[in-house]
Amino acid sequence: MKKISICIGSACYLKGSNEIIQVFQDKIKEYNLEKEVELIAAFCQGECVKAVAVKIDNNPIISVNPEEAEKVFREYILEGE
Repeated sequence: MKKISICIGSACYLKGSNEIIQVFQDKIKEYNLEKEVELIAAFCQGECVKAVAVKIDNNPIISVNPEEAEKVFREYILEGE
C-alpha cells in the first residue's frame, strides 16, 4: 500500500494543501485505489519553504502546488516508482 502524507500546517494550508488533498481524493476514487493508497493529512513536516509538502512512501518530500497535483499523482502513484 502506498502512503501519501500531505502537510496541512500553516504555510502549506495557505498554499493550497486542501485543494491538493481534494485532487488526490478524487483521483484515488476515480482509479478505484482506495485499498491501495492511504491518504493522510499531516501536521508540519518541517519543510515549510517547500510548501505544499507531500511525502509519498519513503521518498523525500516534494513541493506540490494545486495546479500540478494531478500530474504528481499520475507520476508517483499511477506510473509508480
